[in-house]
Amino acid sequence: MTAEVAPLSGSRCQAPRCMSRAGRADAKAGSSSGAMARAWQHPFLNVFRHFRVDEWKRSAKQGDVAVVTDKTLKGAVYRIRGSVSAANYIQLPKNSTQSLGLTGRYLYVLFRPLPNKHFVIHLDVSTEDNQVIRVSFSNLFKEFKSTATRLQFPFVLEARTPQRDLVGLVPHGARWTFLQLDLQDILLVYLNRRYGHLKSVRLCASLLVRNLYTSDLCFEPAISGAPWAKLPVTPMPREMAFPVPKGESWHDRYVHVRFPSDSLKVPSKPMEKSGSPPEAVLLGPGPHPLPCPVASSKPVRFSVSPVVQTPSPTARFLPDPILRLKGVIGFGGHSTRQALWTPDGTAVVYPCHAVIVVLLVDTGEQRFFLGHTDKVSALALDGSGSLLASAQARTPSVIRLWDFQTGRCLCVFQSPVHVVCSLSFSDSGALLCGVGKDRHGRTMVVAWGTGQVGLGGEVVVLAKAHTDFDVQAFRVTFFDETRMASCGQGSVRLWRLRGRALRSCPVDLGEHHVLQFTDLAFKQARDGCPEPSAAMLFVCSRSGHILEIDCQCMVVRHARRLLPTQTLGGPHPQKQTFSTGPGIAISSLSLSPAMCAVGSADGYLRLWPLDFSSVLLEAEHEGPVSSVCVSPDGLRVLSATSSGHLGFLDTPSRVYHMLARSHTAPVLALATEQRRGQLATVSQDRTVRIWDLATLQQLYDFTSSEEAPCTVTFHPTRPIFFCGFSSGAVRSFSLEAAEVLVEHTCHQGAITGLTATPDGRLLFSSCSRGSLAQYNCADPQWHVLRVAADMVWPDAPASPSTLAVSRDGRLLAFVGPSRHTVTVMGSASLDELLRVDIGTLDLASGRLDSAMAVCFGPAALGHLLVSTSSNRVMVLDAASGRIIRELPGVHPEPCSSLMLSEDARFLLMAAGRAVKVWDYTTQANPGPQVYIGHSEPVQAVTFSPDQQQVLSAGDAIFLWDILATTESDQRFPGPSPACEAGLGTGQLEDAASRASELPRQQVPKPSQASPPRLGICARPPEGGDGTSDTKNSGAPRTTCPASHKAFTPARASRGPHSAKGTSLPPASSEWLRLKAVVGYSGNGRANMVWRPDTGFFAYTCGRLVVVEDLHSGAQQHWPGHPAEISTLALSHSAQVLASASGRSSTTDHCQIRVWDVSGGLCQHLISHHSTTVLALAFSPDDRLLVTLGDHDGRTLALWGTATYDLVSSTRLPEPVHGVAFNPWDAGELACVGQGTVTFWLLQQRGADISLQVHREQVPETVGAGELTSLCYGAPPLLYCGTSSGQVCVWDTRAGRCFLSWEADDGGIGLLLCSSSRLVSGSSTGRLRLWAVGPVSELRCKGSGARSSSVFMERELVLDGAVVSASFDGSVDMGVVGTRAGTLWFISWAEGTSTRLISGHRSKVNEVVFGPGESHCATCGEDGSVRVWALASMELVIQFQVLNQSCLCLAWSPRCCGRPEQQRLAAGYGDGSLRIFSVSRTAMELKMHPHPVALTTVTFSTDGQTVLSGDKDGLVAVSHSRTGMTFRVLSDHQGAAISTICVTRKECEDLGVEGTDLWLAASGDQRVSVWASDWLRNRCELVDWLSFPMPATTETQGHLPPSLAAFCPWDGALLMYVGPGFNKEVIIYDLSQKQVVEKIPLPFFAMSLSLSPGTRLLALGFAECMLRLVDCATGTAQDFAGHNNAVHLCRFTPSARLLFTAACNEILVWEVSGR
Repeated sequence: MTAEVAPLSGSRCQAPRCMSRAGRADAKAGSSSGAMARAWQHPFLNVFRHFRVDEWKRSAKQGDVAVVTDKTLKGAVYRIRGSVSAANYIQLPKNSTQSLGLTGRYLYVLFRPLPNKHFVIHLDVSTEDNQVIRVSFSNLFKEFKSTATRLQFPFVLEARTPQRDLVGLVPHGARWTFLQLDLQDILLVYLNRRYGHLKSVRLCASLLVRNLYTSDLCFEPAISGAPWAKLPVTPMPREMAFPVPKGESWHDRYVHVRFPSDSLKVPSKPMEKSGSPPEAVLLGPGPHPLPCPVASSKPVRFSVSPVVQTPSPTARFLPDPILRLKGVIGFGGHSTRQALWTPDGTAVVYPCHAVIVVLLVDTGEQRFFLGHTDKVSALALDGSGSLLASAQARTPSVIRLWDFQTGRCLCVFQSPVHVVCSLSFSDSGALLCGVGKDRHGRTMVVAWGTGQVGLGGEVVVLAKAHTDFDVQAFRVTFFDETRMASCGQGSVRLWRLRGRALRSCPVDLGEHHVLQFTDLAFKQARDGCPEPSAAMLFVCSRSGHILEIDCQCMVVRHARRLLPTQTLGGPHPQKQTFSTGPGIAISSLSLSPAMCAVGSADGYLRLWPLDFSSVLLEAEHEGPVSSVCVSPDGLRVLSATSSGHLGFLDTPSRVYHMLARSHTAPVLALATEQRRGQLATVSQDRTVRIWDLATLQQLYDFTSSEEAPCTVTFHPTRPIFFCGFSSGAVRSFSLEAAEVLVEHTCHQGAITGLTATPDGRLLFSSCSRGSLAQYNCADPQWHVLRVAADMVWPDAPASPSTLAVSRDGRLLAFVGPSRHTVTVMGSASLDELLRVDIGTLDLASGRLDSAMAVCFGPAALGHLLVSTSSNRVMVLDAASGRIIRELPGVHPEPCSSLMLSEDARFLLMAAGRAVKVWDYTTQANPGPQVYIGHSEPVQAVTFSPDQQQVLSAGDAIFLWDILATTESDQRFPGPSPACEAGLGTGQLEDAASRASELPRQQVPKPSQASPPRLGICARPPEGGDGTSDTKNSGAPRTTCPASHKAFTPARASRGPHSAKGTSLPPASSEWLRLKAVVGYSGNGRANMVWRPDTGFFAYTCGRLVVVEDLHSGAQQHWPGHPAEISTLALSHSAQVLASASGRSSTTDHCQIRVWDVSGGLCQHLISHHSTTVLALAFSPDDRLLVTLGDHDGRTLALWGTATYDLVSSTRLPEPVHGVAFNPWDAGELACVGQGTVTFWLLQQRGADISLQVHREQVPETVGAGELTSLCYGAPPLLYCGTSSGQVCVWDTRAGRCFLSWEADDGGIGLLLCSSSRLVSGSSTGRLRLWAVGPVSELRCKGSGARSSSVFMERELVLDGAVVSASFDGSVDMGVVGTRAGTLWFISWAEGTSTRLISGHRSKVNEVVFGPGESHCATCGEDGSVRVWALASMELVIQFQVLNQSCLCLAWSPRCCGRPEQQRLAAGYGDGSLRIFSVSRTAMELKMHPHPVALTTVTFSTDGQTVLSGDKDGLVAVSHSRTGMTFRVLSDHQGAAISTICVTRKECEDLGVEGTDLWLAASGDQRVSVWASDWLRNRCELVDWLSFPMPATTETQGHLPPSLAAFCPWDGALLMYVGPGFNKEVIIYDLSQKQVVEKIPLPFFAMSLSLSPGTRLLALGFAECMLRLVDCATGTAQDFAGHNNAVHLCRFTPSARLLFTAACNEILVWEVSGR
């Protein structure tokens, strides 16, 4: 598409045109096979037994090695001792030339160091590329050391105190140690290498060793023999276990060391090389962990902790590196002739200025070779693909040799040639030849010997030769490494290397000696092994001649001349001849055994047979072809153009694929657009280009021949971008129409700055003559509002940082009116608010300092950043102009562009040829991290719209990944906000991934009289503001103290059977059986119970109690509650479970059900509370049950468990937030509320029970917050939590509070206690473990008690406020539920949290199924796409998009490809459509076919086309592979598309042609039916249906959707439900064009699904009911179970299962055989 724009021309990107004259398509198939080498080592391997160490045949011993009996283990062990560790050892295997070949990820060493001795453990580990790494552990080592082939870790064996050295002799009393080494992570963290196998082990004196084991499983040594299948621990096999006497703890007798610890874990794939990998962990600025295993000499609850070194004077910026290069947009730089195929033909190698790019042609993935500081002038790859050579253009030229597989630079050496223009490897890689000019301008050829480089040797110069002949191309022959050939102006020469000399001989060219030769290639025989005597050399010239030269006889055998195509008025080219006339200017040629590829200056790539009789295939390019290269298999031809295009022609399919496009001159500015994910760039090549950030492919380009573009910016909300030009014009361009919309010429000089306010209402521009213009972008013509002269510094360079608008759009800043001042204006009024003079004297230069660039920080900070000419960045207060801080010496030259991230964590700078990243939050000003790769000055830097990536532009465009994780509690420097809501998440995982982080290094200390924290509020629940008030007008107005503690029931809905026509089937004849529930009600409170001794585990989901077996994953479902369940309680005998729900619309009281745990039957149904039941609790003897109403009801009821009759009921004077029985006295219970603790004493006289009340006020030292939680500790202690984060301790005998400390920033909603340990959970999501053993002794001190003995042992951060928890008796492990709807398994010993149950946080919008029904996928309002294993409903994959809702989802059909090529199409609220690969767990494509939110998406039957509908009624048809939208249907415009259904066309009597039959239904009760053949771009309307609707038809305030679907058992029928005069299902016959049947319904349907296998119709209603209709018999059955409107129901393709969803609840039903 070409836009007629003067003086610009814009066009969409088009691939070169391919024309075929003759040819043949070949098909190629491959096969793969896998090895079972790891099977025999699973699940674990006993190394000593397998290698028979006791026989010493396959192992070796040296020195004092003996078998002794150990009293602790009560068995035989090996003792290795001696004064010299190196002379006393056990080695496996016996010889160093052998290998153990053990592939297990974990190595377990069971050993005990000998007291007052040293020991050493050596491991030889082989990487995937067969590099052997020596990994050593010893208490001899003083510090960590690392080289390319060795890692040395100090082993710490004594208590870590600040006064003692960490490393030294083994102390007395050293215990047996369970050393667990993660070999995969050790190599990945410290050397960035992939683990292959364990080669050998050497255990050196002095130590006792029991055995070695390897496994891929992570064993927990303290657990054995329990059903832990679903819990995140693997029990230790008995063979490996240490004996533990009864009554003793494993951790009290032994030491568990896991290395690396969780703090050093990294993703499971290598990162780019870092300067200091051991410190590349996210611990924040400050002390750094010493990378070493630690064995504590005292019993501890956790295995390994980081050892803290003394901080260095200069703070470090972690992680290091913070950026990793992800993608490069660009090609060429010094030359566009350098592009190579890899030997396997799967990737292309090419230079992009100073970076070498390896591009996988099938996936588009890139990897990089970084190290050159100037443009790469030449490339060469050896025949095996193991060595890559590259030369850079700067004089004198530097050549690098790379290990091509790993990307590691093997050596760097300086060439005697000043500028190398050509490199050529011999086939074996032992010889490298280079050609270029020396310092006198003479041509020089150099031969280097490179055969020893891979073995650690050096490159040697074998020979050098000067020649007076021109050399344009130089090649080493593939059949003889001592022979070469060259060509140039008027010469073709053959070279030979003999000894230390290079000699050449000319070929007799005869009449062709005047030709300008450009390239050469050797002919390859079909068998690949030609004889040297048969070698033929092909040489091409600028005049179109191709000479075929016999290398043996050195004569020209054939001379041919290629002429341009001659057309005789026909559309097809005619046969080419070799007569006289102007020939084709050939620039490059490449040969395969069957054809010759030729690239020429006329822009054509042509394929010829070797006799050049006729053209086989040709492709037209947009510029002169500079290089061609045939792939090793001869099926693909790579071509490059001088205009910066790189692509290949696939000869079997005759399709040209574009790989890379590039600016041909430096990029001046860039801008990003958030909604479509696009990037705009302007360049000195006079083009404006639009790129897709997800694929890095060019979408549009606009070219100007008369004026140069200078700056660019996007409109924040519309598909428009603005561009400023050197003529002073500012133009707006439409991305949809690819044309100019409006042009303004109010400036007289070149545009230097262009920016828009975040809301898109105002646009500002500045020019080189100092004028500033303001535009009204709300007007379609965006009229000029004001033009002010002499405002901006006239000589300011064009830069994205010339003008800056604050993040809230209120302020405008720029440099001016002079270079020494910065002005801040109101963006709307242009009133000057502030002028700052930064013109201080620069002592280094003797000149006044001047401003170079400006940038605003986040609005909450109010910072304005200014870079100056004296290499400083000044941080100013944007309101007052005062200097807040200063970054001195940030770069050696002025900074032209700077940008601060939205969370104010990172500051980006363009510093010469480098990109610098500063930690903006650290006041200590640590040094920046510097990233190279650009060969010219960086002109612009910015963050991507999602703040996850960095973009830099100069010679090319670089895209960098930000490796730092996003912290949900990240705060700006300075005063903290009063309340922070919202969770920060990663790209494919949410904030729950932070649950395994380390505790804080500074433990908060309790304080008896610490003042309450003011200004802290809890995070509000999703969809609410976090506040609730009482409805009782007679009581004082109160507020719930902690939002996460108040149960807020779901919106009341009509019961499932509140209308006529419902039909509940008998249990014996039900068509559906509830099989599984996906999700957990985070809305509840204490609604999960777990009993470790019996294994009973139950939680709530909506109205259901779910009982799950953690071993097998099987579920039981206990229905019956009419409303959402609020809380649970399990009796102490674990035989009775009580559950309470809120009040429904059909009942006056809340329902409490009492269940028999063994049988799962409801034994009693009781009710008394008129409002929600907030808490339940059984007495210690299980004789009483107490129930507590919420802060509206304020009722405390006591029930006898013998008959569950009401014993006592009390109206409380104020809201109470928790109740608990005293576990040591069944006659006492306590309540906590607003400022008081209430103690209740139960006195029983016969059958009557009376209550005595004693209330105690909370002391002022605790603070004014409310008490929100409580639990009893060791008698007589009571722990209470407050809404301000305090924990206070009460003496129940004396009735007084004697101790308090600040335990959290948010409200404490949960407390659990054992004798000496306390667990607290807060509204901030923090779960903390406290050591409270000394508290009982402090009780005797009364008010003088000090809390310094109470300290925090552990801390975990979960994904939401803690609402429920159950732990074992010692509080070592437990299950915790959060407000986000997640159940976590907690292991304090490991310091980890692992998801057990997890569902969507908000509404589920779609469920789809993969071919074969092995998996299903769901999407939700939380922006996630989740893939589940259908058999177990375990979460397998999650794709997460931040700040967006995923509204629709589709799974590609089976016919679109192999199972490994299955894809998901997901539509989002911003109008974007993303394609995800299920097998590669990655996003393949992102497109933007709609300007508004998508509502539905589906694939065509062949999977090659995606149909999507939006809320404005548009239907877009796009290619699923390219993302191009090639058709938009607007027939339904004005009403949202609710459904698109596609089926394979089977009705031939419809009178239309097509392969697919599809329909679209919209919210205005219209359905259109279409027949299409997308491969032929055909789409024809078959039928149009309109259904009447009364004036008011609503279901619970919402209009029912219009839904339609094709009938799977009759292709001529479609079914429709929607708002109308009657509640019914309408069946329409497409062939008869009429309604043939109507099925009455009790309510308007909210969802619809048809069973493919049986004639069943599923309908969901807003009345929380599901109906199943048998269309064959007309009978129906109704089912209840959901707590909200059933807005989604989907049958699986086999019709065996039915999925239904209501809000975020997913129920899986099993369809019974009928």
